[in-house]
Amino acid sequence: MKTQRKQLIAWLFKITQHFYTKYFKKNEPWYIKKKHLLQFPKETFGYHLGTFLEKNGFDLIPKAERHDAYHVMTGYNTNEEDEIALQFLCFGNGKRSIYLFSVITIGSIILPEYWKYYIKSYRIGKNANAFYNLDYKRLLDTSISKLRSSIFINLNY
Repeated sequence: MKTQRKQLIAWLFKITQHFYTKYFKKNEPWYIKKKHLLQFPKETFGYHLGTFLEKNGFDLIPKAERHDAYHVMTGYNTNEEDEIALQFLCFGNGKRSIYLFSVITIGSIILPEYWKYYIKSYRIGKNANAFYNLDYKRLLDTSISKLRSSIFINLNY
C-alpha cells in the first residue's frame, strides 16, 4: 500500500512539473548544462550541483534549477518523502508558492507516516538563514562548505 501511495506522489510530481514551470515560473532559465557544472572546481557549489544531477540521472529543468540547488544545499534525497520534506523545509525558511502548499498538503495526506520527519524539516528551515531566495546561479563558484555553513549555522551540514 505504501508503495502505491509513493507511486501516486511520483506521478503527481511528474505531471505537474511541466505545467508549473511553463505557467507559473517567471524567472529566466540558467542555460547551463550538467557537463559545464562538472567542470567547476570540486569544492564549489556548481560542481556539487553537477554531481547531484549526474548521480540521479537528471538535467537541470529550465526555470526550476533552484529546486535542485535546494537538494544540494540540504542533502535531501529525491525519493518521495524527501521531496515533500524539502518543501516543508523551504516553507519553514519562508518560501511561499501555490506549488509548495499543494505538495505539503497533498503529501501530508498521502504519506502521513512521515509527519514527524516533515515537522523536523520545517524546524530546520525555520532555524536556518534564508536560502530559498538566493541567486544560486551566481553562487556556482562558491565553496559548498562555506555556503552551507553560512545558511545552516547551528546544524551539522
